[in-house]
Amino acid sequence: MNWSNVKLIFVREVRDQLRDRRTLFTIAVLPLLLYPLLGVTFLQVSQFTHEQPARVWVVGAGQLPEQPPLLDQQRFHASVCGPDESRLLELQVDADLPADVDTADFTARARELIRSGTYAAVLVFPPGFATALDQYRAATGHATHTRFAQASQPRVVFDAASDRSRITDARIRAVLTDWQRAIVSQYLTDRNLLPCITDPFAVRVVDVSQESSRRAAFWSKVLPFVLFVWALTGAFYPAVDLCAGEKERGTLETLLSSPAERCEIVLGKLLTIMGFSSATSLLNLLSLAITGTAVIRLQPAMFPIGAPPISSLGWLLLALLPISALFSALALAIAAFARSTKEGQYYLMPLLLISLPLMILPMLPAVHLNLGSSLIPITGMMLLLRAVVEGQYAEAALFTPPVLLVTGGCCLVAIRWAVGQFNNESVLFRESERVHLGLWLRHLIRDRGPTPTFGQALACGLLLLTIRFFATFAAKAPTGWHDFAQLQFMTLAVLVALPVLIMTFTLTRSPRATLLLHPTSGSTLLMASLLAITLHPLAMWVAEGVQHLYPLNERMQGQIQDVQQIIASAPSIWHILALMALTPAICEELAFRGFILSGLRQQGHKWRAIVISSLLFGATHGILQQSISAALVGLVIGYVAVQSGSLLPSILFHLMYNTLGISTALGGRAWWLAWLPVDEPTTVWQWPVIVVGTLLSVAILVWFHRLPRTAAPPTKLGDALCPPSAHAPVL
Repeated sequence: MNWSNVKLIFVREVRDQLRDRRTLFTIAVLPLLLYPLLGVTFLQVSQFTHEQPARVWVVGAGQLPEQPPLLDQQRFHASVCGPDESRLLELQVDADLPADVDTADFTARARELIRSGTYAAVLVFPPGFATALDQYRAATGHATHTRFAQASQPRVVFDAASDRSRITDARIRAVLTDWQRAIVSQYLTDRNLLPCITDPFAVRVVDVSQESSRRAAFWSKVLPFVLFVWALTGAFYPAVDLCAGEKERGTLETLLSSPAERCEIVLGKLLTIMGFSSATSLLNLLSLAITGTAVIRLQPAMFPIGAPPISSLGWLLLALLPISALFSALALAIAAFARSTKEGQYYLMPLLLISLPLMILPMLPAVHLNLGSSLIPITGMMLLLRAVVEGQYAEAALFTPPVLLVTGGCCLVAIRWAVGQFNNESVLFRESERVHLGLWLRHLIRDRGPTPTFGQALACGLLLLTIRFFATFAAKAPTGWHDFAQLQFMTLAVLVALPVLIMTFTLTRSPRATLLLHPTSGSTLLMASLLAITLHPLAMWVAEGVQHLYPLNERMQGQIQDVQQIIASAPSIWHILALMALTPAICEELAFRGFILSGLRQQGHKWRAIVISSLLFGATHGILQQSISAALVGLVIGYVAVQSGSLLPSILFHLMYNTLGISTALGGRAWWLAWLPVDEPTTVWQWPVIVVGTLLSVAILVWFHRLPRTAAPPTKLGDALCPPSAHAPVL
């Protein structure tokens, strides 16, 4: 790599970006103006913002006892109501009760008065309320006192859909609670008992945290989120201008015809985007910190948390470089696909939809820094920043290597993707096109290829995920084996296999080539079966490790146990194997190693097709732990399908793997597997079996690797008319 070319491209791109007034405004001017303007607006609004009084209709005030007092003319009595409630609750007191107070007509009338804004709530004291209290007082301490406790209850009518009415209801109930305590205190005093008898002890809360630690705990969640959001947005818009903008200006062809290599061009553009992303994040962070400190000092009562610690800014600066590199590489790869700046701006939303959940996850109280969370991109980095800002240096040092390893790996993958985009002429020089729905559908049906395209395969995978998602919420929980079997079969056959078969016969000309329905040798089938058996101990051990990294919550564990009990009630083991081994092996393999894998291989990237199809296969399992395990096993199944050129070994592998897993999980029901060296009750294979099985699996995979490699599905008309042989080598 010629670094002088990289430097020249970097200087050129920076100079062009600095000449753009919109870029300068977004990076430099906007952060300096945005947060001060927000702070000034907040201070101005806070000066006149106050709670408005709410009107309350009190019905049946004549039913109240004289002591202890609840009302003082048109206000609640000061003994049971604080100054704020007294000011914010305006009462209209009616001593008499309407004749229809206990009917639905009165409730309907009260509802209309509340919805019209006449009152925020209605407080009703029923007939004989004072008499019931006297009877309760006289009977207190006797066995018959409980019948008076619920004899007469006041009620509050409010509208939960109205914030004003809901807040008024809370204030009224607080006043009634204080009045209730006053009544109890009076009863105890009349019987020569101390009122404190109802409070045998008081809870003393001791907060051992320091002000600095509380401040750090708050800002450790806010500042990293702001940093990451601006690093993403600050990288995307320069990337769109450096790629799609150059396409519109016609300068990209000149740059590509220069002596600089494509990787040097990508690196120069990447460094430019990283610089602007870092500058945008840094300026926004500093502006937010300065503005927040000023607002907190002017309004300390509204923000008792205090200003952000200075040390946190230093830690954020250390994380700025890898985060900017990751977002810059992703933005560059996505922007290279855009044909215009307008189209490129639309691509920001999918990137945000993927990144925002990973940014929000660390802000949840139940998410902490551990080995499992440190392996999640973006989330691990935010949790690491949260730990160092809070002063948990030992914990942060422990998980820094996996966080940096995952972040660095994602950066390398993103950079390689960006380089691949720039090496693909069909991506760089895509022409703008107008989409006519009718013509597009006609073209889709009339000009079918022998196998699906990359986009059709990806759309099929996303469609299956969407269908499974809504079906999960629509389906009712099974109550027995019959319901479970019906639900399982309908899910696999109707929601997985049927859409795939429809798309196969609709969008392709060769269902056999699409679904890899090619014959294969008996040795290949035998080796696929042996691979499933030898790989199962290692897969079970990995699954247990995944369960340890990402443990299931109690609710999910309860649901799984319920399903296991339903499965155990099956008529026989053969019913279980037919439903949970054979049916998934056929339906899922037709989808993921058939239609989807064939389409993904259209671009000739074998491993990319295998990885994407495996990720889609894992995502359909719903539960995170099962999704990870299924995706890892899916890599092996996809490799077997590609190397053998047939779907039959994959189906047989899937069948044997599920059969072995179900048999070991059932324990004593699988009588022919009672001799297996399995550690109960976790069904984890013993270490000698895991080691031997792993070595045999490697040997079998080497055997598959030495098979004559099959060519990717034909993409040209000539290839479709004269297809290569099943075992033709790829050139």
